Amino acid sequence: MTDYLSVAIDLAAIAALVFGVYLPRHRRTDMALAYLTVNLGVLAVAFALASTSVAAGVGLGLFGVLSIIRLRSEELTQREIAYYFASLAIGLVTGLGTTSVMAMILVAAIVVAIAVMDAAWLQRGERRLMVLDRAFTDESELRAHVAALCDAEVLDVAVEKVDLVADSTLVRVRLGAHSDRRGRVVLGAAA
Repeated sequence: MTDYLSVAIDLAAIAALVFGVYLPRHRRTDMALAYLTVNLGVLAVAFALASTSVAAGVGLGLFGVLSIIRLRSEELTQREIAYYFASLAIGLVTGLGTTSVMAMILVAAIVVAIAVMDAAWLQRGERRLMVLDRAFTDESELRAHVAALCDAEVLDVAVEKVDLVADSTLVRVRLGAHSDRRGRVVLGAAA
């Protein structure tokens, strides 16, 4: 019976994390699929390891290898990595077959911590992914160009890719206050 309870706790926690927190805020279904898959995969492997005599070090090494392979296949933001590790941790904690109160508190703490730290009220500014029609290698020039283009204060800029051949830059920006059509200052809403 405890196995079923562990699976139920895992499914409730990962559903809350992905469907209640991540998707409404970030709307990336590809990453939502990855978080669900990683969580269920870790849950299955943890259950299998918990029911055999394989050493814990081998199991943890396996998780490390699996996470490195996935994380190296695409550049991820720190936020996406946080969701990844939350999915891994929830799957691992529930997959070890324990339904103790402490395990349930830890799983809930993971979901609540992500929900609070990724909340819109904590993230000031509007986030955008932009493709610019110039290759920028100087950050101050890039910031000035984005500020002029968006007519907004640039709070943060992260270059995702610079293509010198195609003369383009893929950049993730976080914008603050900007002017609307009437010249009024408008604060950017977190996306």
